[in-house]
Amino acid sequence: MSQLSQNSVQFLVIGCYTRNAGGDGIGLAVARRDPGTGALRPAGDPSPTPSPSFVVHHPTRPVLYAVNELTDGRVSAFEMAADATLTPCGSWPTGGALPCHLAVATGARHLLVANYGSGSVASFALDADGRPGRQADLVVHQGSGKHPERQEGPHAHQLIATADAVFVVDLGIDSILRYRLDPTNGTLGSGEPAAVLPPGTGPRYLAMAPSGLVYLVAELAGTVTVLRPGPGRWEELGSVPTSTSAVDTLASEIAVSPDGQWLYVANRGPATISVFSLGDELPTLVAEVPTGGSWPRHFVLVEPYLYVANQLSHTVTVFRIDPANGIPSPTGDVLATPSPTCLLPVVFNRQPTA
Repeated sequence: MSQLSQNSVQFLVIGCYTRNAGGDGIGLAVARRDPGTGALRPAGDPSPTPSPSFVVHHPTRPVLYAVNELTDGRVSAFEMAADATLTPCGSWPTGGALPCHLAVATGARHLLVANYGSGSVASFALDADGRPGRQADLVVHQGSGKHPERQEGPHAHQLIATADAVFVVDLGIDSILRYRLDPTNGTLGSGEPAAVLPPGTGPRYLAMAPSGLVYLVAELAGTVTVLRPGPGRWEELGSVPTSTSAVDTLASEIAVSPDGQWLYVANRGPATISVFSLGDELPTLVAEVPTGGSWPRHFVLVEPYLYVANQLSHTVTVFRIDPANGIPSPTGDVLATPSPTCLLPVVFNRQPTA
């Protein structure tokens, strides 16, 4: 797996909810991506694994990692071949319930997993081939929030690994926690608050922009909050709604375009993608586009295309982004996929021939 080139073969790995989580998927599906048209076509048979609701890949090895969103949470590893075949490498308990996110730490020596149900974070050692081994650490968050059903306890929802810290977005306690991962033994130490949001905000995901600002989407409040990071508490600059809809937005994914001009947010309630301009301190809404499906749980930007996983309509819809205004328009290409929850672009480079 490597960066995009003229000799690349491109895929989209799709995590799908299985029956144990009320979905209809088998596990991990793979689609081949046409870089010219953005179109997706099935590539090979799905690889069975229970409810892989989020998937990431090793930065240098052909290894994928998927959470298994189970009451007794697990994380599974797969080796991916150039023909899109996925070979299971093993499965390990995460020490918590309902894992929903994971990340490979800087240096690729450890894998980090967020257990949503139990509000905890697990660290696993990775060997030279990128395969997980022993669990190096498990930290459990404490506290609760304002919402009586969604914030009865901590709910670790997202992990961001940077060069000097690991940030954990916790929906249940309205906080972003900062950990200092020990690169040798994989321990996380004691977390400290990087940001504490107003009660009932319900932060879900954050996106870091080239400008240095952080954009945080809140599932419960239906807002995007702008934060300026620092060595201590981050400065909160303000918030804007994620949608103009009157229904609960239940915002899910957030991403900043590589050039830092545009911000994209998925709204599950109205089934839209909101597009914001980042020219000012606070994002400015410029468009809200229907996703062509139901319950957009996740999306990815592969410029100039945007791919949206519509969980409840069992589709991945394809959009082309207008570089002049950042607004995505549907290409008409739709991939039927049962209960998609996560999309991961993967690129293989062909070896040059003599």
